[in-house]
Amino acid sequence: MSEDLVERTLGATTVLFGERGGRYPHGNTLLVRGASQSALIDPSLGLLPRRGRLPDADLVLHSHCHEDHVAGSHLYPDCPWWFHEADRPGIASIDAFLAIYGYPTAISEAFRPLLVQQFHVTPRSDAQGFRDGAVFELGGGVRVRAIHAPGHTRGHCLFHVEPDDVLYLADIDLSSFGPYYGDAWSDLEDFERTLAQVRGLRARHYATFHHIGVLDDRDAFLARLDHFTAVIAQREERLLAFLREPHGLPEIVAHRFVYRPGDAVPFADAVEARSMGQHVERLLRAGRLREVEPGRFLARS
Repeated sequence: MSEDLVERTLGATTVLFGERGGRYPHGNTLLVRGASQSALIDPSLGLLPRRGRLPDADLVLHSHCHEDHVAGSHLYPDCPWWFHEADRPGIASIDAFLAIYGYPTAISEAFRPLLVQQFHVTPRSDAQGFRDGAVFELGGGVRVRAIHAPGHTRGHCLFHVEPDDVLYLADIDLSSFGPYYGDAWSDLEDFERTLAQVRGLRARHYATFHHIGVLDDRDAFLARLDHFTAVIAQREERLLAFLREPHGLPEIVAHRFVYRPGDAVPFADAVEARSMGQHVERLLRAGRLREVEPGRFLARS
């Protein structure tokens, strides 16, 4: 096993850290052991090198339906898999999974073999759905409560583990990259409402799937959350500055507001178009942009 694969135990909860600090495509998985059952939350690629001592689980919970969050789920074929009901349709087939992203056909077809070969995406037509507030009782007073937190995907959820008071934030990962709302199943304004909701949630420990891992200090959590949230406004202000001269969406995409210019990300154009298209639409509704000719936008002074 890699020396990078460390663990941290928080009562009944064990955080199984992924390689490279949980940076994509890796991530951190939670194992919650109750008196009668164990739940695995978001099985990541970090479980593959742990195959020699793979933890037992009775159910597999997913915060949402994305490739990196199901990459280790295939190791548990006999366990029930759970998703929020809004994301559950995505695991029914590879085609359904690709529809989550909404990429152009050429990009989707290039991504298809990676989903299977790198991320081991395994369709499960029998996956089960839960709703906001669902509670998974694991015995001995240990339970996992689902909190619907849409925006990243339609069904993206947090999980609160009791009695350890661990709030698992999934892909509200508190990174400097900021919120990701670049898929067909993403929504910018849902994400903003979620972030406002999350700011009011209190816990003893805050755990993320990527990057941070675990924070034990609420002030540190709030500082990182505010920095993460601020990226949305920063993108929007940069967009308004760019649109002091008229530009269309293709020029906005080429300028790069989500990724850095030159980043070798094959789906960057699709993500930029979906992300910044949402900003353009709401700035038009707010009267901060005007369409000076079809498909070309100018900031109002």
